Amino acid sequence: MSSTNRVTVTRNGPITHVVLNRADKRNALDQAMLEAIADTLEQLSKARETRAVVLSGDGEAFCAGLDLMSFGAMLQNPDSVDFVTRSHGDANLFQHVSTGWRDLPMPVITALHGVAFGGGFQIMLGADIRVAAPDTKFSIMEAKWGLVPDMGGMALMPAVARQDIVRRLTYTAEIFDASQALEWGFVSELADKPIARALELAAQIAARSPDSTRAAKRLITDTWGADRADTLMAESVAQKSVLGGKNQIEAVMSNFEKRAPKFKD
Repeated sequence: MSSTNRVTVTRNGPITHVVLNRADKRNALDQAMLEAIADTLEQLSKARETRAVVLSGDGEAFCAGLDLMSFGAMLQNPDSVDFVTRSHGDANLFQHVSTGWRDLPMPVITALHGVAFGGGFQIMLGADIRVAAPDTKFSIMEAKWGLVPDMGGMALMPAVARQDIVRRLTYTAEIFDASQALEWGFVSELADKPIARALELAAQIAARSPDSTRAAKRLITDTWGADRADTLMAESVAQKSVLGGKNQIEAVMSNFEKRAPKFKD
């Protein structure tokens, strides 16, 4: 895995740690950062050896949202930004840097601290699990600038929060704390050391069969909100895809033999 001056990527066995690397700007999102995240997602989509990903931000914050200089350039020339063209499947670049984490085959855990505002808030929603320091601050901040959330948030928020909460926070752009984020479903859990906790969870995931983990992620993503018949069929198809495979047999044998499993990626 490679690194750039906007994103660093470190692999430790089956766990890959991705760090937003613009600490002097609280990891604000400029064009270079967006492209670096997209490049990282492309690498990870092909990384069979990676069983879990941890995403965090360097410095004092996870991500403060859109870079103000980039925002100013958009205001001066709105037509210079093509929001409508789909450049990454069903998404544009802005949306892809959030939804792309959900599209990865392996689970993603975000470790949050400082702030997750605007685009940073939407990026964190793309993760499977979100661990936050107790003093982290959050905001769906686009309304402050007369804008709407446009980085995949509307595709991701319905699975984690009630509609009235999403409406309130979107309309007001209010800043809320980690305990509220946990209560409302935006955060999975709080931890004094969120990166350490995220890496702990990643290690637990990486110790399971990569076949069943990837199948489970697909199953959850594909069936969330689907009707009963489609969900039951998807369960059956997913189970058939892993049952009797080498890694599934290894999971059974290692349990019977009371030893650590040796899975193949």
